[in-house]
Amino acid sequence: MTAGWNEQGRKNGNGSREKETTEKQARFDIRWRTGFRKTLLTGSAALLLAVSLAACGQTETATAPQPTATETKPAEQKPAETADTAQAADEAAKTEYPLTLKDATGKEITFEAAPKKIVSLAPSETEALFALGLDEQIVGVSDNDDYPEAAKSKPKMGGFELNTEAIVAAQPDIVFVADLTDDATVESLRGLGLNVFKFNPDTLEDVMKDIEVYGEIADRQAEAEEVTGKMRAEIEKVRTAAASIPDADKKTVYLEFSPGWTVGKGEFMDELIGTSGAINAAANTNGWSEVNAEEIIHTNPDVILYSQMSVDPQTIKDRSGWNGISAVKNDQLFAIDDNLVSRPGPRLSEGLIEVFNAIYPGKLK
Repeated sequence: MTAGWNEQGRKNGNGSREKETTEKQARFDIRWRTGFRKTLLTGSAALLLAVSLAACGQTETATAPQPTATETKPAEQKPAETADTAQAADEAAKTEYPLTLKDATGKEITFEAAPKKIVSLAPSETEALFALGLDEQIVGVSDNDDYPEAAKSKPKMGGFELNTEAIVAAQPDIVFVADLTDDATVESLRGLGLNVFKFNPDTLEDVMKDIEVYGEIADRQAEAEEVTGKMRAEIEKVRTAAASIPDADKKTVYLEFSPGWTVGKGEFMDELIGTSGAINAAANTNGWSEVNAEEIIHTNPDVILYSQMSVDPQTIKDRSGWNGISAVKNDQLFAIDDNLVSRPGPRLSEGLIEVFNAIYPGKLK
């Protein structure tokens, strides 16, 4: 069984260690640290400067003497100017090395050049790297990585228990990890002579900034901009649709990510519900917690979302007193793709769309 939300139960003490280690995939949080912001602002400033210079060049062309009827502007002049502008933009988006960034553990990592050999130890990180076109640079992934399809054929570096011998043998320039890899393990890997960079975001915006950091590290800033541009457009599309829903029509949503477990404030899935213009039935809790059945009955959610990989909706319907909940009475229970909403990577905005469509079908144009 592929995990997603189930891993959250593991992190909260749900289930035995044996069960934990058999789950196929973990949901990983990444945190975008303040040290990254300075670097991103520097890169953004360079890009803005290039655009500014290009704009100045266009202004000068507009005020220059215009050709007379007998003066014919060479046909190739305009394409040449366009090419120059594009070249300037490309150069502005190039990463300047050496590049020093601080990761989520507070350690500064210096990149002398774009990494040629990368090991990724989290599904979210692997998805981001593939999205930036770094297939050839990836020499190892975790046992849980299953997207995109090409990730399945990459050498495996272990799951909840890492295969340190395989990681060292891969001779990576950098090892990317996420929240599930605790700081002690990170330091252990560093003790083996490995460069390890950890991410750990809190919000949708942080996830996109992380992808931009990947683009800077790997000198794939244009690709990162394309990926985050798509994500921002999808998020804005949902926000616009959510803003058009009258307050009186806003729905309350209960989400069950693992049997008997739900999610409150401070997690991505709570943000997905809120961004969709709905109210989380567990909004008075923080993080991941066991379901308070009486509280959910009292909240009376209009919609119930559940993990398609680990939750049987019939068990929800059969709970004592839950047959009177609006969502159950009106058969408003919908399965959600765990990986889309539990991995803080480039598909998280697609997960947002899936959540919105389940809550407000037909409202997204």
